[in-house]
Amino acid sequence: MLLTITTTHRPATDLGYLLVKHPDRLQSFEVSGGTAHVFYPEATADRCTAALLLEADPGAARTSKQPDTFTLRQHVNDRPYAASSLLAAALGRVLRTALRGDSRDRPALAAGPIPLELRIPALRCKGDAAAFFGPLGWTVEATPIPLDAAHPEWGASRYVDLTLRGTLRLADALNHVYVLLPVLDDAKHYWVSSDEVEKLLRAGTGWLAEHPEKAVIARRYLAHRTSLTNEALSRLSEAVDTDSVIEPAPRPESLAALRRTAVVRQLAEAGAGRVLDLGCGPGALLAELMRDRRFTEIVGADVSTVALDMAARRLRLDRLPERQQARIRLLQTALTYRDDRLRGFDAAVLMEVIEHVDPPRLPAVAASVFGHAAPATVVVTTPNVEYNVRYPGLHEHGRLRHHDHRFEWDRAQFGAWCDEVAARYGYTVTRHGIGEEDPEVGTSTQMAVFKK
Repeated sequence: MLLTITTTHRPATDLGYLLVKHPDRLQSFEVSGGTAHVFYPEATADRCTAALLLEADPGAARTSKQPDTFTLRQHVNDRPYAASSLLAAALGRVLRTALRGDSRDRPALAAGPIPLELRIPALRCKGDAAAFFGPLGWTVEATPIPLDAAHPEWGASRYVDLTLRGTLRLADALNHVYVLLPVLDDAKHYWVSSDEVEKLLRAGTGWLAEHPEKAVIARRYLAHRTSLTNEALSRLSEAVDTDSVIEPAPRPESLAALRRTAVVRQLAEAGAGRVLDLGCGPGALLAELMRDRRFTEIVGADVSTVALDMAARRLRLDRLPERQQARIRLLQTALTYRDDRLRGFDAAVLMEVIEHVDPPRLPAVAASVFGHAAPATVVVTTPNVEYNVRYPGLHEHGRLRHHDHRFEWDRAQFGAWCDEVAARYGYTVTRHGIGEEDPEVGTSTQMAVFKK
């Protein structure tokens, strides 16, 4: 299996600094799939090419982890020769520093785009490679390989000679290949567990959440395991601040991260130790709370058992030390009903939750949270619909930010609801903005902090 990486950036031999592999040396590494070699077929100031060659171990290349009635397939197959997850795994092991975008010697070069050409001369390709690589800025050339050059009438095989050309950051280019090799092959040589979700999200940072084929990518990368695919897609939606809305300008932190930071700050200022995350979903806020030792008891509650399973995997509850496990619980409950298990806490959070509730049922939610559970502090965040005009393609089509939103309030509507709830249940309330302040439409997210 072979991958070549070529640049014409001058001096082109700086590629060696980015890959942390010297152009004058042949380097070999034992990896899970066999032996990987890195060498440079050409290295001049004008053009430099690095090659990653994997000599696959026949045992690792077998497909015995996949049930098959054709037993000879375990010994007669394409795995040692066509690029696959074996090559992706070798890439992750041998070029780990380059995948992270780190370069001690050329940090500015590692941070910016350079002209690149990547070639994989033998790749089993299920589907159109251009549909996967094209949206990422690549010019894609996928030449079908004939079954037999001597017999053109037999037609093309399932394999292609793939060449990608573009001007991209090297780390991004390598992460594209790392994820999409097993996706195009639609197979993996090892058992896929919940850890693969973290690998996918890490390698897909900055591009996967907005990819038009992200659902196919997640499903294939995670070996068609529905629960893992759903978890990955849910967390990808978080990464683009509620389902693929394009930010009007780049920000150092995503709006989702800013929300979590703002909520945790309010909980800390309130001196809360025992905290409820109501409508916790797949556990993004729970993970933040677990990292802060000030929160001694944390409960995540959601009506969806699927979401709670995702949260458990995200938090790796089964692997936590006993002391850490004692800090957190997950409960299945509906916020429209009173639940005695939610009483007696210092604080509760409804982060991006109320807009998913049908308006006629909001009074029941308020009664169960503010009236029955009655924590000393309640933090509520929700979108500011006025800000939607700053999201191209959203406001023009009259869409809400998420397909499951029942409503989105402007600042006056949210303020009226907050004042009514506070008066009814004996709280004072202050309102805040989260995100960049626009002089005309305010912030993207609005937050209310209720105090007994």
